[in-house]
Amino acid sequence: MKNILLVDDSALMRRVLCDIIESDKRFRVQDRAVNGLDALSMLSRKKYDAVILDINMPQMNGLELLRELQKRRISAKVIVASTDTKDGAKVTLDALELGALDFIHKPTSALDCRDSEFRQHFLQILEAVTEAIPLEQPQKPVQKEPVKPKFSSLKSPMVRTAPAPERAEKKEPTPSFGKAVYDSGSQIVALASSTGGPKALQAVIPRLPANLKAPVVIVQHMPPNFTASLAERLNSLSEINVKEAAEGDVVLPGNVYISKGGKHLNIVGSAGKYTIHYTDEPSREGVKPCANYMYESLMDSKFDRIVCVVMTGMGADGTVGIQHLKEKKKIHVIVQEASTCAVYGMPKSVVNAGLATQTVPLDQIAQEITTNVGVK
Repeated sequence: MKNILLVDDSALMRRVLCDIIESDKRFRVQDRAVNGLDALSMLSRKKYDAVILDINMPQMNGLELLRELQKRRISAKVIVASTDTKDGAKVTLDALELGALDFIHKPTSALDCRDSEFRQHFLQILEAVTEAIPLEQPQKPVQKEPVKPKFSSLKSPMVRTAPAPERAEKKEPTPSFGKAVYDSGSQIVALASSTGGPKALQAVIPRLPANLKAPVVIVQHMPPNFTASLAERLNSLSEINVKEAAEGDVVLPGNVYISKGGKHLNIVGSAGKYTIHYTDEPSREGVKPCANYMYESLMDSKFDRIVCVVMTGMGADGTVGIQHLKEKKKIHVIVQEASTCAVYGMPKSVVNAGLATQTVPLDQIAQEITTNVGVK
């Protein structure tokens, strides 16, 4: 049985969440804390299989607790369950960057917490996090270094940051490269991630060069309203352009496109170019966006080379799509190595299906992407 620490300043919410957790015989709430200070004392003395953490609490809030855990090097597998997570994307991303593995929006009403959809999703996340492999050293985001700003009429001046000693100027995506966007040597990188993904992406995307010779399209399992903030954060850390993919965007080399939450992303070819197209089918593999749709949309493309990257996440999303894609296209599949995954679910599924070309640690994924597609 998995032991859970529940941290929430509301006695009613503690009772409701406790009932949900203990409705599953695999889990029990071993301890309850009323704020971060209370939880810190417990975490200093005991180990738990997971921590359910509220954000807005007196004395010490959830973010302050996560910072203190990092400072004291106390390992904990944390799920943020807060009313802030619905529209407070920045707060949620801060929590994930500080070590939380996943998050769920906690309804403001205790009655709504008893909704079957919330219960199912909550227990699914709890299962994944309790089974997560604890990372001995938290993955640090790429260190920021000042980059000379580029002035343009499309973008106000700002300082960019990047890990590489030799940096190219950051440019706005252009509508095309001459008469044809793609030539006979065209290629694309298609990346999938889930639990632990937002933080893992900070160890990959900022290490990609601005002149990467392929576009990068990402499906990260997140709800609506969060992917725009994730893209903005990654863009501020990177030389390469990063944006939330919009309907009709032309995918161009040297740019990263993150799928919107709540829609399925497809790559559609027409008139010598490839564009983003969203569809609204039901959830697949229990997620929306689903990476399988992204991979399958590339089956009839004219890309000569497709680099698939599968990173940390629960479940098996991506495996079926890559299987179908391999039947029709030349692909190279990079899988994140188990010990560097927050949750070794999606990568493990790809490996078990015999689809992985190479398995590499998180901090080497950007290098392998660049090696495989090259630079302009």
